[in-house]
Amino acid sequence: MESNRKSLPDILRSIKIDADIQKVWKAVSTAKGLSSWLMPSTIKAELGNCFTLKREPMGGWDGTIQCVVKELEPPYKLGFSWSGNGLEHYITFKLKPDNGGTQFILIHSGWVEGTEKIRETMYDGWGHILEEFKQTHEEGDTPNEKSGRK
Repeated sequence: MESNRKSLPDILRSIKIDADIQKVWKAVSTAKGLSSWLMPSTIKAELGNCFTLKREPMGGWDGTIQCVVKELEPPYKLGFSWSGNGLEHYITFKLKPDNGGTQFILIHSGWVEGTEKIRETMYDGWGHILEEFKQTHEEGDTPNEKSGRK
């Protein structure tokens, strides 16, 4: 899909998690893990895997986000396309060991003119989601002990 609209900056969020990189990787790269903190998901950490993220419907949108795994470097990087509600985006999760913990870097790209309001909402939303992720995974909970985001 070609667009003449000007690109907007990516959303970039970073947070240190006091948890082992393998634990964080499991939480971002498995259906059970991703469903526990983001949205119900059918992801398999395999290049080319088509999966969905599902949230409650809003307006005329059924709440389904279609995704495809495009980058995979366990346990350091997962990148996937994100297509839903008229948006064509890309999400990257980067993990780096950090003094016994893990630096979790999230990049949400694909923003264009006309999506400023949604981008601002998502910027704030990702901040809240990552803070909840940090609390959940530092408290010793295992993925899916808490219900998934709706």
